Amino acid sequence: MNLDARVRDVGEVATRYLFDVVVDLSPRVEFGDGRVFFASAGGTFHGPRLHGEVLPGGGDWAVFRPDGTMTLDVRLALRTHDGALLHLTYRGRRTASGAYFRTNPLFETGAEQYAWLNDVVGVGSGYLVDGGVAYRIAEVL
Repeated sequence: MNLDARVRDVGEVATRYLFDVVVDLSPRVEFGDGRVFFASAGGTFHGPRLHGEVLPGGGDWAVFRPDGTMTLDVRLALRTHDGALLHLTYRGRRTASGAYFRTNPLFETGAEQYAWLNDVVGVGSGYLVDGGVAYRIAEVL
């Protein structure tokens, strides 16, 4: 079968801005062989439908590959301005040059007013900030 015959046009992938998050990081902990842990020391998130704080205690379990690319495995706890707790997880990649820094956020919450987040698949674009890391996160529609 010709590959072109199997390719199906699924159209454009649309997104909608969700929020920006800044995560303050504690000093890195080296586990060897390129494995590093960056603990979350706090932070904030702001968007049109939700905002609040990043709670300390989560973090980023990263692996630096020999080519300098960093793979991410992140778990964070967020508290919204009205007290709801959200669990944010994502995996991602950052190239050695930093030119490519993308994540795929997923959310979990038992808070009724934010239950819609449980069905959101997100995409994030990361960048470094003084003392931490930041992401612009959008939901895939």
